[in-house]
Amino acid sequence: MNPKRILVVGAGHVGLYAALRLSKKLSSREAEVIVVDPQPHMTYQPFLPEAAAGNISPRHSVVPLRRELRRCKMVAGTVTRIEHDRKVATVQPISGPAREIAYDHVVVAPGSVSRTLPIPGLHEQGIGFKTIGEAIYLRNHVLDRLDVAAATPDQDVRRSALTFTFVGGGYAGIEALAEMEDMARDALRYYPELEPEDMRWVLVEATQRVLPEVDRDMGAYTVQQLVKRNMDIRLDTRLESCVDGVVKLSDGDSFRSDTIVWTAGVKPSPMLDATDFPRDDRRRVTCLPTLQVVDGDQVVEGAWSAGDCAAVPDLTKEPGNFCSPSAQHAVRQAARMADNIALVIRGREPVNYKHKHVGSVASLGLHKGVAQVYGIKMTGWPAWVMHRTYHMSRIPSFNRKVRVVVDWTLAFFLKREVVALGQLHDPREEFVEASQPVAPRV
Repeated sequence: MNPKRILVVGAGHVGLYAALRLSKKLSSREAEVIVVDPQPHMTYQPFLPEAAAGNISPRHSVVPLRRELRRCKMVAGTVTRIEHDRKVATVQPISGPAREIAYDHVVVAPGSVSRTLPIPGLHEQGIGFKTIGEAIYLRNHVLDRLDVAAATPDQDVRRSALTFTFVGGGYAGIEALAEMEDMARDALRYYPELEPEDMRWVLVEATQRVLPEVDRDMGAYTVQQLVKRNMDIRLDTRLESCVDGVVKLSDGDSFRSDTIVWTAGVKPSPMLDATDFPRDDRRRVTCLPTLQVVDGDQVVEGAWSAGDCAAVPDLTKEPGNFCSPSAQHAVRQAARMADNIALVIRGREPVNYKHKHVGSVASLGLHKGVAQVYGIKMTGWPAWVMHRTYHMSRIPSFNRKVRVVVDWTLAFFLKREVVALGQLHDPREEFVEASQPVAPRV
């Protein structure tokens, strides 16, 4: 029997876990697994706030693909087109000409990107919070703003530098806001020119609550805790403009802010526009509970999808509901999908994915959190411990688990690192300036 070729498009939560499981369940005589992704690592996104705040090393929040997927073939590049009628994908490597890769089964898992709105100034002023690069940039930027504020005698410049605006009250926005404020407050001990009251942290949320994944009382508790830390929480409010750093809100308020972080939701990767797979009204790939792509009532043979980019029916709820775009569902869907692909290759029937969302955990800074798991609600230190324990158990590889635990252990005895490494974002600037040709002397 010739081995089947399985092409995995994207190495995020779904792609990495699916490829890893497929490589373990299927022998080389049964299948060849090829993974295509432009990045050499998978980012464990729940750890981005902690990496940005300096609680763990940035490298420990990512998983090296080649180390984990040793039994898979890695292609460093981007899938630019999928023609499933031909069962061929066009791949653009990071260097060199594009080439076609034929396959028998394809796992479509490019994930999601930030969902933005046509708000004036957002493209020029905003920063997202989905990648490790964005998280470290935000950390360096916040610390740089403290330096600017401490150095300037201009009160308007200082006020703008110390105003930090976060748009979106989901998990990404709340955790990023809370961890960044916690880090900045720690850093102020080294800035005698500044007081904690000088900083202004603003959360803008278009709905009337935060953390929609948990009950309203838990969302209300979260708001109360942030308000106690003198944060400015604007619910039922929209960002209308941020041209030149001037934030204008739908409630009529206006102020200058050097930092505008956009965490207001995600949308499926635009890469899906270059495929011939069926999509729903939210541009997600339509799927059966078995994670097979479906076009109406017809199964698209050899095509599979899961995670943020897929519309997967949630069998634990009423018909018409779909699984939420969470890491919890993505990891479990990846495992079920890999098992189903193995079943199909061996001539058996796939099994439906069914998993009840067990709850959610969120960090609100060091030793602070909120959690709702199996109906049990926790706040403060116990919720923070639950948050760390759960995500430590979820990050792939024993190597990364150990490194994260070591980082946390050292943090109990050593003070948090609050140095900005802004030169990382433009490392050649100093050399370019120093190596400019010198004009001949007359």
